[in-house]
Amino acid sequence: MLDTPPSLPPSFLPRPDGLKLAYRHRAGKGATIVFLPGYMSDMEGGKAIALDQWAADTGRAMLRLDYAGNGASEGAFEDGTLASWRDDALSLIDGLTQGPLLLVGSSMGGWLALLIALARPDRVAGIVGIAAAPDFTEWGFPQADRATLAAQGRLVEPTPYGDQPYVTTLGFWESGQALKLLESEIALDCPIRLLHGQADPDVPWDVALRIAKQVRSSDVQTLLVKDGDHRLSRDSDIALLIRTVASLLDSF
Repeated sequence: MLDTPPSLPPSFLPRPDGLKLAYRHRAGKGATIVFLPGYMSDMEGGKAIALDQWAADTGRAMLRLDYAGNGASEGAFEDGTLASWRDDALSLIDGLTQGPLLLVGSSMGGWLALLIALARPDRVAGIVGIAAAPDFTEWGFPQADRATLAAQGRLVEPTPYGDQPYVTTLGFWESGQALKLLESEIALDCPIRLLHGQADPDVPWDVALRIAKQVRSSDVQTLLVKDGDHRLSRDSDIALLIRTVASLLDSF
């Protein structure tokens, strides 16, 4: 199914409950690149669009998507959980693509990439994490925040990445705690590349090293950008991302 130009509305795929998930999909050669956005992000971010343009220029297959309650997808953001957004991505992947996949996950999307690969190990040929943040419900929430979640059911925090504050629900936090990965072996054998800025104020760069240690695969590379921030969206960062994706695709 061919994607429409970015200036036109996205396509939609209904979930079993009828809620419509937004996506943009382009057919092409080789493994399908699947971009998984971060928390409170969507498929129209700079990295996703730049990678999609490269995929178009090189004839590569690519799927961009919005989880329910995010971007152009239907639903309420606060109804989403890590598990439900994983399942949204799986619904779109299963319904729209065939053959091998290269998952590219940004921040929370990197956590989802690992979870999706565990759910579809026969299809995922590789993973690229950009400031991947597995288990952030564990290491990213001090006791005071957990107390607020327990007492009020939600936590509202300012963010430098947009006009709207970050909202975390108790349901999302509990879902994340149930899907933690870094405390035991992550049973994945595909090639994995982890890009992480050492000036990232949100996800400590040693999380990339923890992922590399815990995954079973021996084909793991961690690429640290000394002055890189959380987004890794500068021209040089995006060039690194594209080189990394291209190299992996050429190895399949």
